[in-house]
Amino acid sequence: MTRRSRLLTTATAGVTAALLLAGCGGGDGDKSDSNDKITGADTGASASTSASPSASASAVTGGRPKITLPSDMTLTFEGGQTGDAVKDAVLADGAERARAEDAAITGTDPKGEGLAYYNTGKALEATLSWVAQFKKANVTITGVVRYYDRKVTLKSKTSAILTFCGDESKGFSKNKKTNKINKTPVTKDSYVSYNTRLDKNSDGVWQTSQIISIRGAAQCQP
Repeated sequence: MTRRSRLLTTATAGVTAALLLAGCGGGDGDKSDSNDKITGADTGASASTSASPSASASAVTGGRPKITLPSDMTLTFEGGQTGDAVKDAVLADGAERARAEDAAITGTDPKGEGLAYYNTGKALEATLSWVAQFKKANVTITGVVRYYDRKVTLKSKTSAILTFCGDESKGFSKNKKTNKINKTPVTKDSYVSYNTRLDKNSDGVWQTSQIISIRGAAQCQP
C-alpha cells in the first residue's frame, strides 16, 4: 500500500528484517520498489493471502470505519484544503487510506476494515500482502510520518490522480515482543514520492486503486 514508507532494518529473534513503513507496500506491481521486503517473510499475494487481515467491506456498517492509531504513531498531512470540494474529498480519502494501512500494521484495526474501505483492486491486494509481512515478522511501526506537497489532478468525475511526498525520517520499526525501537540514520531514502490513482465508488468514497512509489526521489528531498 508503496502509505506507503521508509526502509528500515531491525533484528527480530536474530533475523534481520528489512521493513518499509507506512504504505509503500501498495502498488500496481510494476513500478513500486521491488527491493523492499521483509527478509524471512513470504512475499507475493499467494503467500500472504492466508496471513492477511480479513478485509471485508461488508463488515463496515453505519458509515465510514473509525480509524485510530496507537499513541506512539502519528501521521500528519499537509495541504488538506484547496477550496475545491472534490479535490478536498480526494485528499481526505487518500489520507484515510494511509491511516488505515498503519492501523492494520499496528493492530488497532486487526480485521482490516479500513483497508477494504479505502483501497480497491491492485492497491488492496498489494496492501494486504504488505500488512501480512509485518505480521509474520512480528514487527510494528512507531514514530512520526509527514506527508506533504499533496496535489490532486481530476481526470473525470470518478477518477483522480493524487501525488505526494512522505517524510519518514522520524518513523521507525519496533519489535512487538521486546518493544525495542530500531532508530536508523536519515538518508535520502527517508523521503518517498508517491503517485496514486483513486476511483470514486458508488458510495462516494475515493478508493485508491493503484500506487507507485519512488524512494529517494529528488523532488521530495528537503
